[in-house]
Amino acid sequence: MSEQRQQSADRTDDTRQGARDEHANEAPVQFVERFAAQLVDAGMQRMPARVFACLLASESGVLTSAELSERLQISPAAVSGAVRYLSQVDMVSREREPGSRRDRYRVHNDQWYEALTRRNDLLTRWENTLREGVSSLGEATPAGRRLGETLAFFEFMQNELAGMLQRWRDHRDELRLAHDDRAVPPGASAKGAFGSFE
Repeated sequence: MSEQRQQSADRTDDTRQGARDEHANEAPVQFVERFAAQLVDAGMQRMPARVFACLLASESGVLTSAELSERLQISPAAVSGAVRYLSQVDMVSREREPGSRRDRYRVHNDQWYEALTRRNDLLTRWENTLREGVSSLGEATPAGRRLGETLAFFEFMQNELAGMLQRWRDHRDELRLAHDDRAVPPGASAKGAFGSFE
């Protein structure tokens, strides 16, 4: 009879471990879907939003097409289209898997900084075009005044953005320094609140 009790206890332990594993797997999936939905609300297409969120939530920030397809339960064609879009807008980069012909897709730790830096370049181009518009339409016309105010807004944004990006670089460097100063026990993962820094 004690053998039956032991088997029953083993099955109960297996069930509990399975429930813990399932819960551990649900948390990243819930994050990916929730964050992707917020990106969609902000104007991103649904599939690129899911792929981006999945890469962001992955341990290494790097996944193959097959891994993305499996994790998101989507077709390889859907992954391909999403990655193409994300690559075009510089949100992910494509790299070759060492020793293989398979591509891997990477989201970088400085992703948001890089995205804002590119926006800074975009603002410069818009400002130049707006200046031309003000000049060609005339500063005194209603359209010229409207363009002039839009230009002033973008100039203001660009000045503020430059200062903000510098403050972020300083803050990021402090975070990395603090991260490097922490003692990491042998065999432990060297990750801080923001994950490992590359």
